[in-house]
Amino acid sequence: MNKSPSTYKGYTIKEMPISERPQEKLMTLGTSSLSNAELMAVIIRTGQGNDTAIELSRRVLNKDKRGIGYLADASVKDLTEIKGIGDCKASQILAAIELGKRIKRIGVFHKVRVTSPDVIANMVMDEMKFLQKEHFNIVILDTKNQIISIENISIGTLNASIVHPRDVYKAAIQKNGNAIILLHNHPSGDVTPSGEDINITKRLVEAGNLIGIKVLDHLIIGNDVFLSMKEKNLM
Repeated sequence: MNKSPSTYKGYTIKEMPISERPQEKLMTLGTSSLSNAELMAVIIRTGQGNDTAIELSRRVLNKDKRGIGYLADASVKDLTEIKGIGDCKASQILAAIELGKRIKRIGVFHKVRVTSPDVIANMVMDEMKFLQKEHFNIVILDTKNQIISIENISIGTLNASIVHPRDVYKAAIQKNGNAIILLHNHPSGDVTPSGEDINITKRLVEAGNLIGIKVLDHLIIGNDVFLSMKEKNLM
């Protein structure tokens, strides 16, 4: 009788039936057949001590109530706090996560024209709603309001990001942007703008008017909700 991977506590991957080994399973049935823990086991490759790679992977996924979503904002330091995960395994995990993010950006941004705030929100929601610190990004647009790129400007604390107009417009100028949309998340999930959100928006609008790169909107991303400061007449 075949055992599921969860019953293999104390076994090595090589001691599992071939059909249950994550790499062989992937090659035979495809990536979609693997659980989150099995996919991560393929990435980290080896276990530690008496723990298999699958058991280490479950430990990573169980570190936070968000499960796999936790990895969107994890650091090497976060991961190496987990028993059995050293610098090498942490780096492998984060490299795989970053590759996934970059592949998604390439496909999503190509020639997309922004006609409403929903276009941007739908692109970034899955990634940004899991972030536990404020990430301040800008969406850089061409003369047709097509997305050139989305650039991270700063990563702040739990409830505040640090943004300087110089950094915002340096990125936009380097990408030959015609206009920008400001974009940041609220880790609390509440999209109500703070006083600082309103103040920094006004500062960046004023700077953009001087430089000749217009700020079209400022979106705040929460937990499956977003707010457009333009639509709320806050800019």
